[in-house]
Amino acid sequence: MGSAEDWDRVAGTLSADFFCIVPDLPGHGASLGLPDETYTIEGAARAVVRLLDRLGVLCATVAGYSMGGRLALYLALRHPERCAGLFLESASPGIEDSEERAARRDADEAKATRLESGDFEAFLRDWYRKPLFASLARREEMVEALIEARRSNDPRELACSLRGMGTGSQPSLWEELTGLRVPALVIAGELDAKFVGIVQEMAESSPRISVEVIPSAGHNVRLEAPEAYLSSVRRSISRADGD
Repeated sequence: MGSAEDWDRVAGTLSADFFCIVPDLPGHGASLGLPDETYTIEGAARAVVRLLDRLGVLCATVAGYSMGGRLALYLALRHPERCAGLFLESASPGIEDSEERAARRDADEAKATRLESGDFEAFLRDWYRKPLFASLARREEMVEALIEARRSNDPRELACSLRGMGTGSQPSLWEELTGLRVPALVIAGELDAKFVGIVQEMAESSPRISVEVIPSAGHNVRLEAPEAYLSSVRRSISRADGD
């Protein structure tokens, strides 16, 4: 439910040394009313490739958080010629078990229906009460700022994105990790036990993947530990340049 504005601090800091591209993903920010096929992980990946083409960028280090991280990984695996390296924050290769993936698809559909027909404010407050964001809950001012930023999104567009790009809809990429051709740095906050386990399992699947667990941070490392996050981003870019 984020937008390009979430990356203002990161891009503002890095832009002194790097050319930064910060797109709104389909259904988020200003990327609205797009063709139906764009609201899928393959459609979104093609849209990113078209953006790189328009900007004359042959190859980029791609960074992403959560859903954006899943998209970045998909881009590196399916369009490797456009990706110099990966930086993934609290992201996964999807759900490997087909029955579990179907159950998640049903859960995503229920959330999408609520987005379309319910109280968006209540949805946002319930979202940030999830156990995944427990470490954020202790920082009330940060949660309120997130909710305020998320209100600018169109809930119907978010519903389209959730149906097409949710974890239940995307193909599992676990078996493709062995073929990853670019260096990847994957981070998770130490307070986010679920994703610490996921990223460690990812590293076991490919020698190209390195893991950093960020102390005293939860799912949203970028907000909870911004300096450590920026240091990790720079290391990721340096690894890609060195490769």
